[in-house]
Amino acid sequence: MSEISNTGQNPLCAMPSVFPHLMIDLETMGSKSFASIVSIGAVEFNIKTGETGREFYRNIDLRSCQSLGLEIDADTVYWWLKQSKEAKESLFTECFSIQQAMVDFRNFCNKEYQIWGNSARFDLGILENAYTKNFLDIPWDFRNERDVRTLVSLNPEIKKNYTHEGIDYNALSDCYKQIGYCSEIWRSISPH
Repeated sequence: MSEISNTGQNPLCAMPSVFPHLMIDLETMGSKSFASIVSIGAVEFNIKTGETGREFYRNIDLRSCQSLGLEIDADTVYWWLKQSKEAKESLFTECFSIQQAMVDFRNFCNKEYQIWGNSARFDLGILENAYTKNFLDIPWDFRNERDVRTLVSLNPEIKKNYTHEGIDYNALSDCYKQIGYCSEIWRSISPH
């Protein structure tokens, strides 16, 4: 399903998607608003069904984040050292500069999406700050930002009991996991 996983070319960027929602997940080297980003994942989805569409994934060269003035937090680096071999290795395959990743994501995203992040101020806030540092406008409409954590708070047992096969702390894998439990929660609270 990956039309833009690594090419940077998106023949559909001008057309609205049949999937009205976009899940975003970042892996970072910090937890503050100007944290260095080490990977960006995004997947189109239908929140009512959990069906997914196109996906986007970029690993980021950490040096390009540093040169842009994004921050690295020692506690987060230590946290990463304790994660699985698969999670750590997934960060170092085909890295792009932060500048190229921002352009590629602009070509993937559109203003029509309901755009989801794990806390709007974490994933979406850090990504917005990276765009600001690159002197670029965000490629989504801020009025369409949605928060995964708020939705989870409406039925937390679903996330707690949700199982997913994939690599934890991989931005793309985490997008699919978040889509899965968010769709289940949506169906549990929605009359239709």
